[in-house]
Amino acid sequence: MVWVDDHFIRRGTSLIAGVDEAGRGAWAGPLVAAAVIMPRLRIAGVNDSKQLTARQREQLYQGIIEQAISWSVVSIGIDQIDTLGVHAANLFALSYVLTHLAVMPDLALVDGFTVAHYLPTKRLIHGDQLSYAIAAASIVAKVVRDQMMQQLDHADDRYGFAQHKGYGTRQHQQALQQHGVSLWHRRSFAPIRALTI
Repeated sequence: MVWVDDHFIRRGTSLIAGVDEAGRGAWAGPLVAAAVIMPRLRIAGVNDSKQLTARQREQLYQGIIEQAISWSVVSIGIDQIDTLGVHAANLFALSYVLTHLAVMPDLALVDGFTVAHYLPTKRLIHGDQLSYAIAAASIVAKVVRDQMMQQLDHADDRYGFAQHKGYGTRQHQQALQQHGVSLWHRRSFAPIRALTI
């Protein structure tokens, strides 16, 4: 596969960070962002996390965090999402993970969003399908968030968080109708707010 990262490498950019998030549109649980700087030698199978099975993501995640030059992850909780709004919380998370890399990249490629940062950044629409570094970050963010949602499911198994990861599936909607809103739901989101009025 041809990645856009190669274009920047040919122009002399040596360290590229990929930045992505998971859980922005979920009705429950945290938003998780990750930044990853990968070495030139690439891991076979890395792709947009949405194109991979859970098992593939987990296997690739191990390889990514073991081989990464540097990586960073942050979780933004429900209270922060409800206070800031999901867009502002997402931008904060994307900027935060860049700031907390142990090695500063020459360029950060960000999936879908323009991030104000002192590092040079470039927004890529559908970046997780175009950039190897963003695809790696998407896997890290997705696996970390899925693990957190599984933990929430252990804490309260009424909602099926382990299955739908907090997104607005029919199963989730039915559980909300039956059990009401939990501590882990984003009350600023319209479908949840409607149940609390």
